[in-house]
Amino acid sequence: MELLTYYPWLFPAFAAIFGLLIGSFLNVVIYRLPIMMERQWKSECVECFPEFGTVENEQTFNLSVPRSRCPHCQHKIRIWENIPVFSWLVLKGRCSSCQAKISARYPAVELFTATVATTVAIVLPASEWAIAVIFFSFALIALTFIDIDKMLLPDQITLPLMWAGIFIALLGWGPVSLTDSIIGTIAGYLSLWSVYWCFKLLTGKEGMGYGDFKLLAALGAWLGWQLLPFVVLLSSLVGAICGIIMLRMQSSDSQTPFSFGPYLAMAGWISILWGEPILDWYLTSYLGL
Repeated sequence: MELLTYYPWLFPAFAAIFGLLIGSFLNVVIYRLPIMMERQWKSECVECFPEFGTVENEQTFNLSVPRSRCPHCQHKIRIWENIPVFSWLVLKGRCSSCQAKISARYPAVELFTATVATTVAIVLPASEWAIAVIFFSFALIALTFIDIDKMLLPDQITLPLMWAGIFIALLGWGPVSLTDSIIGTIAGYLSLWSVYWCFKLLTGKEGMGYGDFKLLAALGAWLGWQLLPFVVLLSSLVGAICGIIMLRMQSSDSQTPFSFGPYLAMAGWISILWGEPILDWYLTSYLGL
């Protein structure tokens, strides 16, 4: 930390490089975790109801096995072909073997992750809390893209994120006390859970998934209960605006479901960096408090 005092640019620079590397890993998580979950569900279903079939012997599939490969020609990605952003640019966005196009989303996620990590390192001084917030941001990025792709917020990410927030509060690394963290966790879950059941009792339909409850509980653990109203308000406002725009662009009706997790994640990330200054400005400027 003493070195960072003399060279304050080192922390953002390190965060940027680290963000690029983690962004490459997040691409793997975003693609593979839903597939791993689907396989697990099928296996559990067959165990409970063996009369409906058996599980086929499938190749081992997790975050590390098998090696990344081209989905078109099965060419195994070599180390030099897997350097974040650089390899995609050198290969001109194509497989080195079959010349099939490689989605620009891969380098986009890597750049986005690096940008988010760098922003945290610039806004927050180098400390245990800043490092924790960077990892908090990584989890939110993974949840955002998985929810966009599959309308799913995996417990494998939301629950560890929630416990991590409580543990960090216990260690006293951040600005949130342990009491506020625990209350925030409970309030975050119950608030959306209550909305869910009220909506279901009134309409007979499900308005959101349980993953949203768990994500807001995780945000409450990190932010404390005081910022939860701001998170809910901001995510609802942005979600409503984006939802209307998407429905108009896709010519869909109002019954078309859309992911709410990305808006919660965005609101949570903004809140952890600028939530209190924004609230102070609002209370001072508009309410005169």
